[in-house]
Amino acid sequence: MKKQLLFRLTKKDFIVQPFKASGNGGQKRNKTMSACRIIHPASGAVAEAKEERSFFQNRANAFKRLVEKPEFKKWHKIQCAKALGKYIDIEKWVEEQMDLKNLKIEIQKDGKWVKVDNIPENYDDLEEE
Repeated sequence: MKKQLLFRLTKKDFIVQPFKASGNGGQKRNKTMSACRIIHPASGAVAEAKEERSFFQNRANAFKRLVEKPEFKKWHKIQCAKALGKYIDIEKWVEEQMDLKNLKIEIQKDGKWVKVDNIPENYDDLEEE
């Protein structure tokens, strides 16, 4: 099966925030902006890395963590389904299923369930019977 490019993510799709790491490591660690936080606003996923001394290594680690987040994976699956045309719009599907031709309406009369053959336009009329 041949691979197909479905969509692209660029730097503009992420917010990269350098910050100062705290904790053990001495004065240099507390003064330099070597830690990295990456936010993907579309999915709401956030990842951080602050173990390495280099901002660039921490940024790479943060990206690796971000793509493993459940929020990002869920967003990714939805985007792939949309690109392939297999995404189901739930609200549209429910509206189609609730069409009168798809419904079987029964009311209770004298302790028994009776099917309603002529369905009125307003469902509130059924309660009055």
